[in-house]
Amino acid sequence: MSETIPSGNHGTSGFTPRIFSGIQPSGGLTLGNYLGALKRFAALQGAGAETIYCIVDLHAITVWQQPEILRARIREAAAAFMAAGVDPAQSILFNQSQVSAHAEMAWLFNTVARVGWMYRMTQFKDKAGKNSENASLGLLAYPALMAADILTYQATAVPVGEDQKQHLELTRDIAAKFNHDYGVTHFPITEPLIEGVATRVMSLRDGSRKMSKSDPSDASRINLTDDADAIAQKIRKARTDAEPLPDRIEDLKDRPEARNLVNIYAALADETPGSVLARFEGQGFGAFKPALAELAVASLSPITRKMAEYMADPAEIDRILGEGAARADAVAQPILNRTKDVMGLLRSKGGIAGR
Repeated sequence: MSETIPSGNHGTSGFTPRIFSGIQPSGGLTLGNYLGALKRFAALQGAGAETIYCIVDLHAITVWQQPEILRARIREAAAAFMAAGVDPAQSILFNQSQVSAHAEMAWLFNTVARVGWMYRMTQFKDKAGKNSENASLGLLAYPALMAADILTYQATAVPVGEDQKQHLELTRDIAAKFNHDYGVTHFPITEPLIEGVATRVMSLRDGSRKMSKSDPSDASRINLTDDADAIAQKIRKARTDAEPLPDRIEDLKDRPEARNLVNIYAALADETPGSVLARFEGQGFGAFKPALAELAVASLSPITRKMAEYMADPAEIDRILGEGAARADAVAQPILNRTKDVMGLLRSKGGIAGR
């Protein structure tokens, strides 16, 4: 199933169609990361827009990271991107900290965004918890950096999960306020791409909670590094109910575990949930789980193998990320420079560059 790239609307018309998105290198990428992000990133290549994909390591350090582990996780994330089908020749693939425009633009946006906007971000509340006074300033300002990630490339569309939609709304607010304050149409009002049947994959043990690498139960998730036996076993042991599968997806609204497994099957098979139910209608999970396990193993095992091959050559990963960073910088710097010009900042001996 292909995704639709917004074009020609009032907020993005006049801008080069460009898609940006990223993943934190926090380790232990899961089936949720694959279906909600990586698989979609690969599918968007060649769909009529430039594609820029980033490993957002500056976001990762808003909480403390062990340096050697962080470096390994950046490479692991790059390997996952490529193993999932992101082609560095078709897309720009790089890690955020190698392109200084992200940090520079984030500071400029810190002067545009309002403090109240930041305190309303639900992810800050969730991550900071009750001890928010001891959270890093970077964690509070995280959404301004996310806006910089997107708008540094004047991205017109961003594939995001539902949990990131609030941050994209803030990006749109920052772009609109900047354009209004300076009387320009410098930044697009970026559109979200929230399509797909499994943009939010849930835990295999609790269908009301998102699949997460931080869950203490390894049985709650499928890791992209799991072998075929582990994948099949986790699906066989996934929590379900005793009812057979219905013929309509609406009838699964009060059966979160069943709905989650049907959505996973649909996303892996590039089908609709309705077509999956049409095939398995009236059958129990004794029949459905083995079919899902077979599909998951067939879909994910090649990715696991390719990831291992990439990880065996870290120097090659570093070379690819370095080349991607150079390409990203070539796009970002003119946009950053124009932003500085609009704001009245001097950048060269002659004042405003280009005059």
